[in-house]
Amino acid sequence: MIINPDDHPDDDLYRLMSSFIVPRPIAFVSTISPDGVRNVAPFSYFNAISATPPLLAFAIGHPDGRVKDTLANLTASGDYVVNIVTEPIAEAMNATAAEVAPEIDEFNLAGLTPATSNTVSAPRVAESPVNLECRLLETHEYGSTPRLTTLVIGEIVTAHIDDRLMRENGTVDPVLLEAVGRLGGSEYCHSTDVFRMERPRV
Repeated sequence: MIINPDDHPDDDLYRLMSSFIVPRPIAFVSTISPDGVRNVAPFSYFNAISATPPLLAFAIGHPDGRVKDTLANLTASGDYVVNIVTEPIAEAMNATAAEVAPEIDEFNLAGLTPATSNTVSAPRVAESPVNLECRLLETHEYGSTPRLTTLVIGEIVTAHIDDRLMRENGTVDPVLLEAVGRLGGSEYCHSTDVFRMERPRV
């Protein structure tokens, strides 16, 4: 099959791309509004893009042209937290994917516990074993209404990592982390099926 993106509706392209660009990590992004309403939402177009400085990027889709609460909040405050989604909080993460009114506290909606951050105004998800406090660096818009996408780039200013996950070499054990990955549609995967390949040396 050969696909020309110009020949296919946006929704079809989204479904197709999200079915083969897998697995994708999930940015469980927590923010707070100017009125003090806590928000948390998942975004699976997400990854690390630099280690020096430590930068993360995630994309927010606006299929109806409406600015999502996450973008409105982080633009106003200049900060947010990326919480890593793990098996124990997968159901709570899914609950926050629902479209709800801006005045709804999504921590309460999903039964999650807000924790005070060290350096940013946004709360952390206490149930997540890894929380990355981020300062907003820049946003970029792509596409046009009704299929507008905003790319958010932020710098990690403080990282919280559960000590129980740490290995002697200073890295996180992926099996103990129990991270959940995003596939297409309603499908997810576990990151606990791990195999090793050493990088070849010439």
